[in-house]
Amino acid sequence: MSSHRVGKKQFEQFKASMLFCPACKQAVPVRERLLLVLADGDLYDYMCVYCASSVGSRKESQTKEVKILI
Repeated sequence: MSSHRVGKKQFEQFKASMLFCPACKQAVPVRERLLLVLADGDLYDYMCVYCASSVGSRKESQTKEVKILI
């Protein structure tokens, strides 16, 4: 396995702890909140801990097959 593939794999589950908040005009700690559960993964929203503004999002892709029963 090449070092490029190993490096990329390390950041597949990357989660932010601080992001820039346009309302506060500075880098702030953030809270991660589950926004949507989708068939191909989950969508998370990052919120500023001070003003609760949405400052970013991340999608976590599902690696296993999802089966829907009717």
